[in-house]
Amino acid sequence: MVHPQVHPEVDPESSAGAPGAPPEPAAAAVPIPTAAAEGHRSVRRFTEALVSSLGPEDCVAQSMPDASPVKWHLAHTTWFFETFVLVPYARDYEAFHPGFGYLFNSYYVGAGERHARPMRGVLTRPSLREVFAYRTHVDEHVTRLLDEPDHPDAAEIRRVIEIGLHHEQQHQELILTDLKHLFAQNALLPAYRPPLPATTGSAGALGWIDVPEGVHAIGHAEDGFCFDNERPAHRVFLEPAKLADRLVTNGEFRAFVADGGYRRPELWLDVGWATVQREGFAQPLYWHGGPDGYSEFTLAGERDLCDAEPVSHVSFIEADAFARWAGARLPTEAEWEVACGSRPVAGCFVENGRLHPSAANEREPGEAAQLYGDVWEWTRSSYAPYPGFRPESGTLGEYNGKFMCDQLVLRGGSCASARSHLRRSYRNFFYAPNRWQFSGIRLAKDTS
Repeated sequence: MVHPQVHPEVDPESSAGAPGAPPEPAAAAVPIPTAAAEGHRSVRRFTEALVSSLGPEDCVAQSMPDASPVKWHLAHTTWFFETFVLVPYARDYEAFHPGFGYLFNSYYVGAGERHARPMRGVLTRPSLREVFAYRTHVDEHVTRLLDEPDHPDAAEIRRVIEIGLHHEQQHQELILTDLKHLFAQNALLPAYRPPLPATTGSAGALGWIDVPEGVHAIGHAEDGFCFDNERPAHRVFLEPAKLADRLVTNGEFRAFVADGGYRRPELWLDVGWATVQREGFAQPLYWHGGPDGYSEFTLAGERDLCDAEPVSHVSFIEADAFARWAGARLPTEAEWEVACGSRPVAGCFVENGRLHPSAANEREPGEAAQLYGDVWEWTRSSYAPYPGFRPESGTLGEYNGKFMCDQLVLRGGSCASARSHLRRSYRNFFYAPNRWQFSGIRLAKDTS
C-alpha cells in the first residue's frame, strides 16, 4: 500500500537556509579543487544545501544508535576542522564553545572524552541556529588561515583540510541515510525530495565479465588524495572468476523472498540465521507489503517497488544468502577493483539529485554497468590492513585503522555519495547486519 506523504515544513526563522528541494544537479557538483579555500567553501556549502529544506524538528531526532541527528553531523564536521586545523595551527584561536569538544567528538579517544553515541538525540541544545553560528565561526577562521600563504605549516594545513573535506563528504551521505531511516519511522512517511518518476523498462538479462587469473596490483598508487586504509598498493594473486555485469535487481531479490529465502537456514551463515531469527528480517529494510504488491520507502516518499532498479538496503548477511541461493557468491574486494580497471567514476551519485538507485543502462556484452554509484556493493572481504599498512600519525590515525576487525568491505559508492569523493581503491566498511546504508549486491562466481 502506498501511504500519503508529507514534505518537511521549514521554520522560516531557522538558520538551515531557504526552503525547497535538494540542490539541483548543477549546484550539487562539488569536486574538491586544488585551491583549498574554494574546495572548503564548496563542500561546506553543499552540506548546508542538503539540509536547507529541513526544519529544526527534523534535525534533532535520532532514530537508532547507529544513526545520528542531522544537527550532530553539522556540528561534528565543524568540530573536525576546529580540532585538527584551527586549534593546532591558527594563532591565538579560541574555541567557539568550551563544551562542544565533548558533545561533537565522535570516536577520537586522543581528542578527549565524548558524549555517548546512542544519546545524541537528547542534545536539544545547542540549538540548530547556534550550530550554524558555530559553522560560520569556524569557516571564517579556516578561510583566514588559508589566506596565510607564508604560514610555516601551510602544506600540512592544506593536507589536513583535504582529509576534513572528504570526511565531510562521508557525513553528507550519512545525513541522507540517517534522515531516511528517521523519516521511515514516521507514520506519515514524509518525503525529503519531490516524487521520482516511474522507472520503465528492464535491467536486461544478467551477464558476466571475466576477471583474469594472475598477479594484479590493487590499492592506491596514483597521485591525488586517498585515505590511509587504501595504501599501500600491493600485489594479489587471483584465480579466474567472473563478476556480474550489473547489480542484482529488486525483481531478482523478490524471487528470493518468494522462494522462502528468509526461511531456509541452509542459505545463511550462522550469524546471518541468528540475526534473521532475532531481528525478524523477512525482506529488505524499506520494503512494505507482500508478493501481491510491494512498495518501497525512498527519500522521495513511498512508491511502488520497481523490479528493474537495484535492490538496496540489504545487509551483508542478506547479500551472502541471496548469492548462495542464486548459485553464486559475493566478489572479493580485489576482484571488484581489478574488474573496474581504468573505467571512469561515472554513475548515479548525490550530484544527480535523484537520491535513489537507477536501473542499469543498456550495455554491450562483456561491459560492466553500475560499478560506481547507485548502491554500495558488499564484498566477501574482511576489512583488514593491507600489507605494509601505516595509519595516519597522531589522533587522525584513529580514523580508519582501529576499525579493522569484524567488518566487511563495500566498494563503488552509492546514489548518496559524492562523485568527487570516490575512486577505484576506495574502501567502505560496515558490520555484517548493517543495512540502513544504500548497500546492494553484485554477484561473482568461480570459473576454475
